[in-house]
Amino acid sequence: MPTNISPTPTVVQHTLPLAGKTILVTRAAGQSSQFAQMLIDCGANVIEMPALEICQPSSWSGLDNAIANISSFDWLILTSTNGVEYFFERLFALSYDARSLKGVKIAVVGEKTSQCLQVRGLRADYIPPNFVADSLIENFPEELTNKKILFPRVESGGREVLVKELSAKGAEVIEVSAYQSCCPESIPPSAELALQSGTVDIITFASSKTVQFFCQLAKQIFGDNSIDNYLEGVCIASIGPQTSKSCRILIGHVDVEAIEYTLPGLKQALVEWSINSAPL
Repeated sequence: MPTNISPTPTVVQHTLPLAGKTILVTRAAGQSSQFAQMLIDCGANVIEMPALEICQPSSWSGLDNAIANISSFDWLILTSTNGVEYFFERLFALSYDARSLKGVKIAVVGEKTSQCLQVRGLRADYIPPNFVADSLIENFPEELTNKKILFPRVESGGREVLVKELSAKGAEVIEVSAYQSCCPESIPPSAELALQSGTVDIITFASSKTVQFFCQLAKQIFGDNSIDNYLEGVCIASIGPQTSKSCRILIGHVDVEAIEYTLPGLKQALVEWSINSAPL
């Protein structure tokens, strides 16, 4: 007997919260797959456009010197998975291992950074309650006067507030370049076509640098014209306050900001936005 009931897979697909949405993901090359899969699992069509490349610093000298004197530090602060990966890559390259950090307390920002540290057999001594650097300062677990802190960080363009505030509290902060972030040279053809044709519904940003580099890359498509004119109807989704600030300055608006400043938090914010903006 004929039936008008649609096949089950189609029904399931259209009940997913992000079904029918095309989302452009701008995370660093090689770091977007997990987040992209979260969105796909919610029904989205995902196009990856890496707006950031992570590579070695222009010089290892600062980090090498710090590692050679690692026992002189009271704290090691790591604010990203990139910081963890490149710090330990260099530590091992210089024939040291995790035992070299005995006596050095470790503070990290974010659950992903903590997990990245655990993979190397270490647990953070301190994780601030909110996954931003400002929270690390506000809730630091001990008096900082005369504490010596090692801060491996991005070579340029990182936020200066962490060093400034730690120093203001009496700490001696040694900043060293552990990696650098660069703008990719080209745009994947699928992303270029989607932006040109106006089929992108949502663009996600997980850092201020990805906003900055996305805008640089977008000039290859839109020329020097104001980018906010082309993205006026596109939902701009940000992982947190600092990224949102960059979006407002460079793109002109932000529509979604994660409450929890993580990729799962950003996914959840998009799901809630999609549900709330759906026609009744």
